[in-house]
Amino acid sequence: MRVKQVMTSNPSCCTPQSTAREAATLMRDHDCGSLPVVDDIKSMRLVGIVTDRDLAIRGLARGRGPDTLIRELMTDDPVACLPEDKVEDLRQVMVEELVRRVPVVDEDGVLVGIVAQADVARVEGAASDREVGRIIEAISEPRTDLAT
Repeated sequence: MRVKQVMTSNPSCCTPQSTAREAATLMRDHDCGSLPVVDDIKSMRLVGIVTDRDLAIRGLARGRGPDTLIRELMTDDPVACLPEDKVEDLRQVMVEELVRRVPVVDEDGVLVGIVAQADVARVEGAASDREVGRIIEAISEPRTDLAT
């Protein structure tokens, strides 16, 4: 099975110049916990990712307000995959990188989709129950990189 078969196409996204409030509103309106960050809406070249946890830990917990720019809160150069990558390889990336969501880009780095661990779990044949459990266990390890 290929990533393009389990990904969400054309995900909501923001830019480094978006504010924390704008990102939080998009997350609320689209019922998602992360947004790919693109250099601009025309080119759609992936430059980062911001999660609801980033908004809370890198923003609110540090006294930053709703007008804080996403470039101050996002993770630069996130791990990404291609639509033609195998889902098995995607699962391994999630485990190794301790991430729940992976943006999908084309050969030019243009955002075309996103895959969440739930997408892998939901699609029949994408992963066994045991493999989904292994992914969840691995990426649920406590993270210390956001504390600094």
